[in-house]
Formats: sequence, structure tokens, C-alpha cells
Amino acid sequence: MPHTEPLSGLDAAFLALDSRHTPMHMGAVGVFQPDGEPDHEQLWWLLAERAEAIPRLRLRLRETWFPPGGARWERDPVFDVERHLRVRRAPDTHDPATLSRYASEWIAEPLPEDAPPWQLDVLTGLPGGQFALLFKLHHALTDGAGAVQVAAGLFDGMPPHVDTPTPEPADRSWREQLDDVVRSARNGWDVVRSTRPLHNAPLAAFPSTARRLAFVRIDAADLRVIRKRHGGTPNDVALAVLSGALRSWLRWRGERVEDVTLRALIPVSLRSRVAGAGNRLSGYLCDLPIGIASPLGRLAHVRTCMDRNKSAGPQAGPGTLPLLANQLPVPLHRLFTGFAGVSSNALFDTTVTNVPLPSIPLRVGGAQLSAAYPVVPLAPGQALGVAVTPYRDAVHIGLNANADATPDIGVLAEALEKETAILHELCS
Repeated sequence: MPHTEPLSGLDAAFLALDSRHTPMHMGAVGVFQPDGEPDHEQLWWLLAERAEAIPRLRLRLRETWFPPGGARWERDPVFDVERHLRVRRAPDTHDPATLSRYASEWIAEPLPEDAPPWQLDVLTGLPGGQFALLFKLHHALTDGAGAVQVAAGLFDGMPPHVDTPTPEPADRSWREQLDDVVRSARNGWDVVRSTRPLHNAPLAAFPSTARRLAFVRIDAADLRVIRKRHGGTPNDVALAVLSGALRSWLRWRGERVEDVTLRALIPVSLRSRVAGAGNRLSGYLCDLPIGIASPLGRLAHVRTCMDRNKSAGPQAGPGTLPLLANQLPVPLHRLFTGFAGVSSNALFDTTVTNVPLPSIPLRVGGAQLSAAYPVVPLAPGQALGVAVTPYRDAVHIGLNANADATPDIGVLAEALEKETAILHELCS
């Protein structure tokens, strides 16, 4: 890959949104089951060697003089893997909540600004002799699908991913350029029309540096039964389960749920359509029907909404906010995006992203990956982010919450399990 790489407009947007209260790093928590007692020193050296071989993990941000306010990625000439990789031991080897507590503090820690923006922790001493790898990196560096490609180089037998250089813009006719302008204008108008008055929504929150994570594991077989009986995609079923869980959770909190709809931003990867590194995203907006009492009614509503999104495609509609952000110059993001970000609740209430892993068994140092919980950053002013990772026989859900606004995130985690069981029972 080249020694330097320009930031895209969307990369710059994530940098502009980043602050002490809204860190824009995403991550994943992988749990591994070794055959015996792992050699932690040997594991550190193994991971260090593999991380050093991944080109994208050597990139740091460099400001540019021209254009003013611009920036580029460059290879860190003094890259030191020891700044990014550390081994910790769990304080309580018998408490199942040890991992989520540790991960909550870990995800809230800022990433270095003078070095490649990533961190990898090895947490040992978990129940059953397990250990965890906690990997986080700044969203400006890549998107969720890109992060999977980067992290693949840490696993046994997987070569380090080498980015495809971003191609030079092709010569386009005036008609094609005009079509792009018209499409962007139409999408921009769709975004404006979809904004709502700022209000005290259930998932709105004052800024906080504290985070609380919760992890949920759902059997993939249960979701397949629901799909077979009632239709929809795996993502449709997951969104319906989340809608029911949010309804139960809000009722437990004593909040009104009748006629309530929460809107989710669903990122859509364009990595298979657009070459290059960095962020390659669009999105859909999906209304989560909290006010519908029937589980099957919620599923039907979600299916209709997502079918409408997919009919329009990821290049059209109000969910194309990432595409519009990608068209703005980096200096403009530096000036305006941070201010605009505080109004994200006008367009959506939460982010729900799906980041699948390869279906093959994955191992590190011979220890098999048994669970993989993704973590999506919180948008400014929002209390909850939801990330979903299907892997082999399970669907793993990571809940990232503003700890001050959502200290009861464990109740929502339990509601996700119960809602899945309710939908499964309706298939009997």
C-alpha cells in the first residue's frame, strides 16, 4: 500500500464527531477457549508479530497544510506495537460479569492521537479458563466490514489484509456528473424531509464519558425457525426482536410505549461495490415499532420498512447520510460536522449495525473463538448503540450504552433473550 493515503469525506466526518464524550472508536470482544492453560507471554508475542504485519495498523493521522484543515493517513515511522498491545488479568475469575465490566471501562478509554488509533487487550483469567481479545480502532480508519478484514490477520492461518488502493476518479461525462448532482440533491432533500423536531426521546441522553456494555448470545437456530415460519431476513428478525425488547425495557422503566416509534440507522456496507480502503458506507432508516403490542405485528412492520429500503437501494433515500458526508471536503467537516452531529437525534434514535464473521472456525494460538461481541460507537446525544455479529451457531449482540443515562442496560439484554423466546414459541 502507499506510504500515505487521503482521508475520505466520511473518514473525516468520524474524526470531526470524535470528542471526549463521544469517542468514535468501534470494537469487538472475542472470547476464546484454549485446550489447556495458555502461555500468556507467548500469546502476546504471537499477537504482536501478527499486528506488526497488518499494514493498516501502522497508519497514523497527519495534518496537511494544503488544503487547510486537511489530513492524510501515513505510515508511522516510529511504530511501536507495545503501545497498542497489553495483557491484563481479570480481577474475579468466577464472576461471569467480569468481562462486560472490564470491557465497559476499556471501550471508554481514548485512543492515542499521536500514533495509529487502535488498541488490543488480552484479558486472562476468565471463567472456565477462557481468555478474551478486546480490539478497538477508530471509525475514521475503516468501517465494520473493513475492521473484520483488518482483524482477520490476527487469527491462525489468515494472511494479513492488504488494502486495495483507492482508484483515481475516472473521467465522467457531463451527463453522468449531472446525474450525480441530481441524485445527491434528491438524497439531501430526503434527509431534510425525514428530520424530526428535537424532543425528549427515550434514547436521548446528555453527554457522558462513561460507558456500560452488555453482551447477548442468541442461538442462530431459533432465528432460522422464526424466519422459516414468518419470513424475512436474519436482519429483519433481529430488528423485530430488538423492537420487542425495547418495548419491554421501556415499560419496565415506567415509560409510555403506546404509539411510540424509534428510528434506527442501519449502516450498509458498499465495500463490494466500491474499491479502496477506509469507510465505504451508506445506510437505511428503519422505524422500530415499539408501539405495536403483537410480536408478529412488529416483525411484519419491520419487514415492510426494510423491503421498501432495499427496493430503493443503498444509493437513495434519507439513510444515505454517509454518502452525502463522503462528498464533502475534509476541511468542511472540521468546521461544521461536530456542530451538526449534536442534532443526530433529529434523524435517528440509535444505530443498529450487522457485522458478520466468516463461518469457518477461527483460532488464535490454537484457542477457538467461541463468542464475538461487536461494539458500535454512540452517536452524539444518544444513549444506546446496537451491534450484531452472526458467527457459526450463534448471533452475538453487543449493547453499548451511555452509563449515566442507561445504568439498567442489563434489563434490556435480558429482554432480548425473552423476546427471542416469545417469537420462537409463536412458531410452534
